[in-house]
Amino acid sequence: MEQYIYQGTRKLRRGYTTGTCAAAAAGAAARMLLTGTAVPEISVRLPNGESLTLPVTDARGSETEASCAVVKDSGDDPDVTNGVAVYARVSRIPEGVTITGGVGIGIVTKAGLDQPVGAYAINSVPRRMIEAAVRSAAQALDADGGFAVEIYVPEGAELAKKTYNPRMGIEGGISIIGTSGIVEPMSTAALIDTIRTEASMRKAAGEQTLLLTLGNYGEQFLARNLESLSGREVKCSNFLGDAIDIGVAMGFSGILIVGHIGKLVKLGSGIFNTHSSYADGRMETLIACGALAGVETAVLRQIPDCVTVDAALDILQTHGCRDAVLSVLTQRIGHYLDARVKGAVRIGAAVFSYQHDIWLETREASGLLEILQR
Repeated sequence: MEQYIYQGTRKLRRGYTTGTCAAAAAGAAARMLLTGTAVPEISVRLPNGESLTLPVTDARGSETEASCAVVKDSGDDPDVTNGVAVYARVSRIPEGVTITGGVGIGIVTKAGLDQPVGAYAINSVPRRMIEAAVRSAAQALDADGGFAVEIYVPEGAELAKKTYNPRMGIEGGISIIGTSGIVEPMSTAALIDTIRTEASMRKAAGEQTLLLTLGNYGEQFLARNLESLSGREVKCSNFLGDAIDIGVAMGFSGILIVGHIGKLVKLGSGIFNTHSSYADGRMETLIACGALAGVETAVLRQIPDCVTVDAALDILQTHGCRDAVLSVLTQRIGHYLDARVKGAVRIGAAVFSYQHDIWLETREASGLLEILQR
C-alpha cells in the first residue's frame, strides 16, 4: 500500500487492518461462490467512503462454499499481525448476512469490549465492512439470497500469545479490528484506544476506582507489594493525561496512579505525556522543588548533570535535603492532578523508588488505595 504519513522527519508507509483484510477476503469469496471464478484482487469500501484494492490469495471453491485470503500489510507499523493471511469462508443462506469466527479468532471472555462475552472478537466496524462487501458482490452480480461468512486465521492462536489479547479478555486467537480500515504507523490513537478498552473492561467488572500504571515497573511493584491489586491495573504507557481524561469521561469515582518516580516526577511540572520526545523536565522539576524547599543553590547546580532521577536524589540525600524536596514534589503532583480533573473525580498518585526505598502519596492517594483494597 503506497500511502504515507510524516511523523516528525520520518516518512512512514500506511497499512490496512485485519478488519479490512476480512472484508476484502469475504467480498472475494462471495464473488467466487457466485461466479465459480477466483478474482486476483478485490476492492473494499473503507468506513470513510474511500475504496482500497487488495490482492487476493489462496482462493478455493466448490458448489456450496468458497474461501479466499488477504494478507495483512501493516505498513511501517510494528504490528505482530503483519504478513498474516486473513481468510473468509462464504456459503449461501436464504437471506441476510451472518458473520462468525473460526480457527484463530479469539473469543470474548470479559465484559466491556466491543463484542459481548462469548462472541467472536470481530469488532463492529469490521462486521459492517464484511456485510457491505458480500452485499456489494451480490448486487454487482444481481444475486438473490444471503451469505454466511466465517472469518478465520490459521496462525491466529499462536500470534495471540504475542499480543495483549489474553490480558484483555480475548482467548484463543487474535481480534479482527479497525475503526478506519487503515493502519497509521506508530499510531498514538491506537494506543489510546487500547487504554480506553481496558478502562471500559475495568468499569464493566464493577471497579469504581481506576488504577493506572505507566509500564512494567508499576506492574511489577503491584505484583510484589500490593498483590490484591495486581492484574486490576490499566497500563497507560506515557499517555497519562489521556488515561485520566478517559477515566473521567467513563464516570469512575476515583483514579489512582502508581508509578516510578523516574516518570511521575514530570507531573510535578504538569507534564502529562511522559515520553522524553514530548518533554523531559525531570531535573528542572527537581530543581524547582528544591528551590521551593530552600535548598542551597550550590546543591541545585549539581542536578542538571544527572542522567536519572535516582542519581539526583543521591545528591539531595547526601546534603540532607532529599525528603524536603520530595515533600514539595508530592504537593505539586497533587496540585496538577487536581487541576487536570477539575473536581470531577477523586484523584491521587503513589510514587515509588526501589533504589531510595521511598513511597510518596498525594493527599487522596491513601484513601483511594484503601477503597481499592477493600
